[in-house]
Amino acid sequence: MTSFTPAELRSRLGSGLLSFPVTHFNDDLSFNEDAYRTNIIRLAKYDIGGLFAAGGTGEFFSLTPTEVERVVAAAVDSAPDHTPILAPAGYGTATATEFAAAAERAGADGILLFPPYLTEAGQEGLARHAEAVCRSTSLGVIVYSRANAVYSADTIARLAETCPNLIGYKDGVGDIDTTTRICTRLGERLTYIGGLPTAETFALPYLELGVTTYSSAIFNFLPEFALDFYTAVRNRRHDTVTRLLTDFVLPYTEIRNRQAGYAVSIVKAGMTATGYSAGPVRPPLTDLTAPELEELTTLIAKFRAPTA
Repeated sequence: MTSFTPAELRSRLGSGLLSFPVTHFNDDLSFNEDAYRTNIIRLAKYDIGGLFAAGGTGEFFSLTPTEVERVVAAAVDSAPDHTPILAPAGYGTATATEFAAAAERAGADGILLFPPYLTEAGQEGLARHAEAVCRSTSLGVIVYSRANAVYSADTIARLAETCPNLIGYKDGVGDIDTTTRICTRLGERLTYIGGLPTAETFALPYLELGVTTYSSAIFNFLPEFALDFYTAVRNRRHDTVTRLLTDFVLPYTEIRNRQAGYAVSIVKAGMTATGYSAGPVRPPLTDLTAPELEELTTLIAKFRAPTA
């Protein structure tokens, strides 16, 4: 059973760094639950706002519904009570509500609503989709605006009014105009989360809009670096942020940008580079090449110790 009311979860998530733990696979691509549980325990020792189990970096799109519930349950069971665990919901509306029910069964604290599969939809359809998921659960829900589910400011305002358990808006598009309109219009009603790939590159300008947190993939393999970076952002230490962007984040994104899907693959490669291998990615993703892994390992080696 969840340890947080929707209001408590909203406050907690907005006050700390968030992350999507990778999902561990064996060489045959089956779920490696023991390794996954060990990793959740490792990550949950840090002071963070919450963890998104089986999320985007956790390869939600490649997991079966049964596997998703198993991954979420393992995360809930492995993390301490003070660390919120959020579960995914997505695909069509009926399937998304089933994922929400599974999240409650598994003991998750909240839900991140991913875009529907394949089909495009207008704002009315997106609103009805999100409303149906919110009505189907008592858990706090965050909508993830990206891909074929880009919510307008008017739609988010409607959802905030009709869905008491809507607690957050996660931007995966980078539309500053829309984010500004949403944050200005709704204020503290929602928590605002940066959700672009390698969100560190957008963290400082987004903070000025009211986006107080973001999901860090880098936290998976360099947790101290990720937390130092987040602290520098929240304290508006521009020189430190610029240095860390220049020395690590931007070279990291250059590797990430070489292949579609590498935003996930490079995180698992980072796990391998730091001695916490999580196995391969599942198709349709592909792993980094051996030279790319070597390049990433060299880059990461400079930042294994806590940064200033």
